[in-house]
Amino acid sequence: MSNIIQKNMLPKDSFKNEVIIVTGGGTGLGKSMAQSFLELGAKVCICSRKEDVLLATAKELTELTGGEVLAMVCDVRKYDEIEKVIKETIEKLGPITGLVNNAAGNFISPTERLSNRAFDIIVDIVLKGSYNFTLAMGKYWLSNQLPGKVMSIVTTYASTGSGFVVPSATAKAGVIALTRSLAVEWGNRAIRLNAIAPGPFPTDGAWQRLFPAHLEEKFNPEQRIPLGRVGDHRELMNLASYLMSDYSSYMNGEVVTFDGGEWLKGAGEFNHLSELSKADWLEIEKNIRGK
Repeated sequence: MSNIIQKNMLPKDSFKNEVIIVTGGGTGLGKSMAQSFLELGAKVCICSRKEDVLLATAKELTELTGGEVLAMVCDVRKYDEIEKVIKETIEKLGPITGLVNNAAGNFISPTERLSNRAFDIIVDIVLKGSYNFTLAMGKYWLSNQLPGKVMSIVTTYASTGSGFVVPSATAKAGVIALTRSLAVEWGNRAIRLNAIAPGPFPTDGAWQRLFPAHLEEKFNPEQRIPLGRVGDHRELMNLASYLMSDYSSYMNGEVVTFDGGEWLKGAGEFNHLSELSKADWLEIEKNIRGK
């Protein structure tokens, strides 16, 4: 196993004059990326729908980094709430320089078991939320003739497709199209858009919440990854920081696959779930609903 370097690769104060909004910033990868930006000197607004989680994360990140964190409740499906976040962030932290579209949702399920409403929930959060926030920020930057950076978290299966996560694959594919299209349209006005397609970067308990105990080992993602391990959050934090920094000023419209070679070994991250029985799916559904 490779040694994982647990520190920032960019110099201290690389983000000294940056103000970055991170959607879905209260937990998981969003929280980790916000931490990295703060460590490098940025001021950060984290937003999501859960106020208690946001406030706890903001307190934790402030104590950990000494940085300035603004926590705001926001449903990215609602444009007026996004406009409020942008307005208050500017008032309290200063001109916004970057946006990270990280808010997401997913159902791992046979597609025929999903209702149309379940499909709508995922597409609305992932795709509508990303284009809502990107559009609002673009209007702000362009009307004020300011440079800007947008980074979106997509998936490896957005390019390949994957069974059992069809709403997510559909929505994330749209985010890739958004990223590449606006990279061309807005690039000559100093607005860059890029994306990361990460492989498995588990948080505590993530896989335990997904699979019942007797299936955990069988579907352990490490078995599908050529490097033989899942990703470490610090690794993704460094990549995200690079893409949001001026060190990557010539990178525009790029989707960086960051998965230890997983998709090369078997495209469609969840296609292997075709091996599950109906009884397995019932147990998985029960497990998810219970937690």
